[in-house]
Amino acid sequence: MTVSALAVVAVLAVQAEGTASPPAARAEPAASPSKSGPSKSDPSGEKHDTPRLPPRGSGEGRRVVYSLGQDRIWLAEGSGDRNLVTFTAWPGSVDPRVGEHKVTGRRDATTGSDGVPVVRVVYFDNSGGAAAAFSAARDGSSPEPAPGKKTGAVRLRSKDSQSLWSFVEVGTSVVVVR
Repeated sequence: MTVSALAVVAVLAVQAEGTASPPAARAEPAASPSKSGPSKSDPSGEKHDTPRLPPRGSGEGRRVVYSLGQDRIWLAEGSGDRNLVTFTAWPGSVDPRVGEHKVTGRRDATTGSDGVPVVRVVYFDNSGGAAAAFSAARDGSSPEPAPGKKTGAVRLRSKDSQSLWSFVEVGTSVVVVR
C-alpha cells in the first residue's frame, strides 16, 4: 500500500511540474486587462475593483489616458467615456511629463533603449532624457528596467498593445495624469 501511495504522489508531482510555467522576469501588474466594469480578479486570485472611468481632469474626446500612480491605461472614446478598454502597464525608469501629448510616431518593431526587442511601439513624449512610448516585448516579458539606463518605455501585455495599436494613430491625444 505504501508503494502504491508513493507511485501516485510521484505521478502527481510529475504532472504538476509539467504544468508549471517558467518564472517571469518581472511580476505582472496587479490587474488583468478588461473592459471597464465591476470587480475583477488579478492573476493571483485577489479581488479588486477595476477603475470604471479615467481619473477626473483627464480630458474629453478620443484619447489614451495613462495614470502614473495607478500604472493604468484607458482607451477613451469620448463623451461619457462609455465602453472603455482599460488595462495595467509596467512603467519605465523615467516617467513622461504630466499633461496632454500627441502620438508622434508608430513603429511595428525595434529594439528598446533597454536592449529588449519590442513590437507595436507608440511614441508620445520626449522629455526627461528618454523617449516615452508604449510597447510590448516581442517575447511577452517585461523585465525590470536596466540599472542605470533611462528608459521611457511603458510596457504592455501583447494583447493590450494590440488594442492600443488599433486605437491610436499619429496625432491621437495621450493624457498623462498623476
